[in-house]
Amino acid sequence: MSDGASRNGVNSAKEHGSSLTAKGLLRPDPATVASSVYSSQWNTKHLPLRVISDAASAVCAAGFVAPLITIVDRGIIENASGRASLMGSISTSFHTLLTRPHTFLASRPFRLISAVYFSTYLTANSIDTVSSTLTSSIPSHTTSGLSKFLATSSVNMSLCLYKDSQFTQMFGTIAAKRSIPKASYSLFALRDSLTVFASFNLPPLVAPMLSKEVEKVMSRASLAQILAPAAVQVVSTPLHLWGLDLYNRPEASLRERVKQVGKNWVGSTAARMGRIVPAFGFGGVVNAKVRRRLMERIEEIKER
Repeated sequence: MSDGASRNGVNSAKEHGSSLTAKGLLRPDPATVASSVYSSQWNTKHLPLRVISDAASAVCAAGFVAPLITIVDRGIIENASGRASLMGSISTSFHTLLTRPHTFLASRPFRLISAVYFSTYLTANSIDTVSSTLTSSIPSHTTSGLSKFLATSSVNMSLCLYKDSQFTQMFGTIAAKRSIPKASYSLFALRDSLTVFASFNLPPLVAPMLSKEVEKVMSRASLAQILAPAAVQVVSTPLHLWGLDLYNRPEASLRERVKQVGKNWVGSTAARMGRIVPAFGFGGVVNAKVRRRLMERIEEIKER
């Protein structure tokens, strides 16, 4: 058969397939359809609904993690200041949550924590939506890498510093309130930098080091995502406690600070490990799954 005949045969087959597709006898490839739908310069299809979905996902995730984080953060600060023991504070807060949930949910500490994590998740979601819009990607399957990390960590760290200053004044020493020392802010910032690094940068490095036997229970990537931010609390918790002690006891000597931090280190580290898993583990899973499902529903909406 000549080359001309071959080309004619191929073209005939293509035309035949196209006619069958048009008649509904053949189904088009989903990947081809998705590519054609999002092939314009900017993907602005159903953009208002996508923005609403970003916010709704952030609300679900923040509402899921905020109660526990509020309770643990208050307990650590009250324990460090001597106002209450760690377990005593946690027990009191849980009692309030269970017996007077309206009081707990309307409290300023809960609202502060909710604002921190709502803003964090909303920033991450918004960066994904901006990325999918500018690159004409499918909204439910997009991520934006470095830009997402930088934006999310900046928002989270800034709001956490403000939240910590407010919690320290609310639950610190009973003495007259005073401004938070700059050294405390620096320690809090270093603490959050370590946590963000362990949450976004370490897991891909740690995952390959884990045994393949882990795959029988969960993926190594998921386990690394939980272990890395939890493990770094061993180092970051002393920074947190030192910053609190600078506020609670401004006149204390170096030796007294070391003793105070060492006294609360084990219990506070365990508590911060307990709060970091839902904050950067379970909360992230809730946010991602809710957003993905909402975006997939939006993608199924037919143009009128």
